Amino acid sequence: MDRRRSIVRAGALLVALLAAGLWAAPAALAQDGGTTAGNTQVVFDGKLDVPAGQTVESAVIFNGPATVEGTVQKSLVVFNGSAVISGTVNGDVVVFNGAVALRKGARVVGDVYAQDPPVVAPGATFEGQHKGISGGWNMRGFGFAGRFAWWVGFTVSTLVLGLILLGIAPAADAAIARTTRQRTGASIGFGALAFFLLPIVAIVLMVLLVTLPLGLFLLLALPLVYTVGYVAAAHALGRLLVKPPASRFLAFLAGIGILRVAALIPVLGGLTWLAASIFGLGVLWMAARPAREPSPAEVAPPPPPPVPAPS
Repeated sequence: MDRRRSIVRAGALLVALLAAGLWAAPAALAQDGGTTAGNTQVVFDGKLDVPAGQTVESAVIFNGPATVEGTVQKSLVVFNGSAVISGTVNGDVVVFNGAVALRKGARVVGDVYAQDPPVVAPGATFEGQHKGISGGWNMRGFGFAGRFAWWVGFTVSTLVLGLILLGIAPAADAAIARTTRQRTGASIGFGALAFFLLPIVAIVLMVLLVTLPLGLFLLLALPLVYTVGYVAAAHALGRLLVKPPASRFLAFLAGIGILRVAALIPVLGGLTWLAASIFGLGVLWMAARPAREPSPAEVAPPPPPPVPAPS
């Protein structure tokens, strides 16, 4: 009976994780889902588009192409994708993994940082210089083999990270399990807040210039932060199936196995990663908070002593 209840609870958590992923995915994939104060446009995954007649202060996209037909006052940054510019960029264009094309009528005032020189069409104005980015690579060029190699590498990395964290912080086992049982909804809410707020805070710090190093450090740390959340969610899922006194390492292996198998399924794998990262961040946040002491009104008074029977 307990085994069946554990399986049902684990299934419910998976459904909750997928529901959280489906709820959060539109915001993560939306064109303006990460717009920050100061008219800075941030896109996590999808396509960044600055249409003609529109002006933004800065534009950043983590995964996907960028098209600029309007005006970017400062810099355009693309981490994984191409950049096609037919409008104006008054700052630098930084493309870590992808090509840069300047169409007719384009104007780039700053430098272009990319693996290859930009393709400049007749009628385009490029006032800066091309500066290379070494160490670039393109997993998409290897097709399925490249994606599978990435899957294997990420699986091994999360496995090692989880085992290390459980080894140096054994108390996290009970805290994660308790939070998963008692504060599932709050974990999803706080996790979503952290997941989407951290990149925005990083971009704001970078835009302020005075705190540029701090913003850059936070931005570079985000993949590790999300991966730690993913690992925490794997352990939470595993503990629903593998109860104490069974080893915490065995529970983690069960949870990470389920998530990594789900990662092989197109679309579902991405939603699972998103939902698990959100839930794991929330679980860690809630588990780290001290338990609230009950108020005197919430403490039930002791039962009255029994009345002795009359003799």
